[in-house]
Amino acid sequence: MRGLRRQVRSFDTPARLLMANQFAINLGFYMLMPYLADHLAGGLGLAAWAVGLVLGVRNFSQQGMFVLGGTIADRFGYKTPIVIGCTLRTVGFALLGLVDSLPALVAASAAAGFAGALFNPAVRAYLAVQAGERRVEGFALFNVFYQAGVLIGPLVGLALLALDFRAVCLTAAAVFAVLTVLQCRALPDRRPGHAGDSGAAAGVLGSWRQVLGNRPFMLFSLAMIGSYVLSFQVYLALPLQAHKLLGSGGQAVTSGLFIVSAVVAVLGQLRITGWVRARWSGPQAIVGGILLMGLAFTPLAVSPDPSGGTPSAVIAVALLVTAVALLAVGSAVVYPFEMDTIVTLSGERLVATHYGWYNTVSGVGITVGNLATGAVWGIADDSHKPWLPWLALTATGLLCAVCVQLLSRAGGLAAVTREPALA
Repeated sequence: MRGLRRQVRSFDTPARLLMANQFAINLGFYMLMPYLADHLAGGLGLAAWAVGLVLGVRNFSQQGMFVLGGTIADRFGYKTPIVIGCTLRTVGFALLGLVDSLPALVAASAAAGFAGALFNPAVRAYLAVQAGERRVEGFALFNVFYQAGVLIGPLVGLALLALDFRAVCLTAAAVFAVLTVLQCRALPDRRPGHAGDSGAAAGVLGSWRQVLGNRPFMLFSLAMIGSYVLSFQVYLALPLQAHKLLGSGGQAVTSGLFIVSAVVAVLGQLRITGWVRARWSGPQAIVGGILLMGLAFTPLAVSPDPSGGTPSAVIAVALLVTAVALLAVGSAVVYPFEMDTIVTLSGERLVATHYGWYNTVSGVGITVGNLATGAVWGIADDSHKPWLPWLALTATGLLCAVCVQLLSRAGGLAAVTREPALA
């Protein structure tokens, strides 16, 4: 912990504010979102299709609008979309606890989602510019704060549920309201670092054409889709496995999986990044991390049938926890180098727009990957081949790693250089 404080203090005030802000953003988000579906279905009695609509609108208004959020950041500066995004999420989260009609819930969900599309690319572009040559270290620290919010948020939300769901929503909204005020007062305005980088002269479509015409960046974005499909399995395949192993008791195990994943990142991110930087280049780190993410699912292919008794069930759960831990380590290896590579491939111009497009491509990839994972899961159940989804996910990781490696060998990532180890 002392080392973490020393590393944080080595960055300037705006960078430290961005890290603390991301913790607060995730604290507010994760204290509410894990419990929203249950509130909509159980508390308000909405039909399953209506619950899916509300949740789907939030996801689409965020994933589908990342490009717009990044473009706004490059045109008007990074502070503006961050503040507006936090304001919108304050309103959206408050409404989710105060309204009960479907149109109002859809509007609140859309506001909360678009808020994320506004501030996410801006925060990452701001940090990239502010950290300068220390981007990898900056993003490693950023992920520690990010995951700390993921870890603590659901616990705070669970405690507030003892009152009611309205208390959860209003508390989450209050977090974003305070964050909005603090950022208005304390976060310096920051604009893109290069002259002519705002994209104002070329216009929105012109800046988008620049990004879409950046062949190495687009190839990298496509190559990395598999890593996002793997990361998302903590929300899909791994909870399904927990339910398969323990039935209704799988919900508690699922909560534990999120805790394991976040703890690995919070406690291990700086050590992992330091170890990797001392030995590997940026592309090697990304390839190695993705390979580990894919191999994380391999132990589940030999998971015993829990109906074989308590020992089999214990081994099956242990393998599940092992898979989550390995997936978290692999993600921790990849993340800071991945974020740095995006900036490098952008040529440090239109950085937020590049982040916006990158997030949109990965969001589409996650949607397609989820459909494919669900289909493979169904085939595995019908054919009594429980190992099939896990081998398919492992193969996804291997394919993704090969694509990044080929791109690197072809010179597509040649500008990404090895940096000295962390202090």
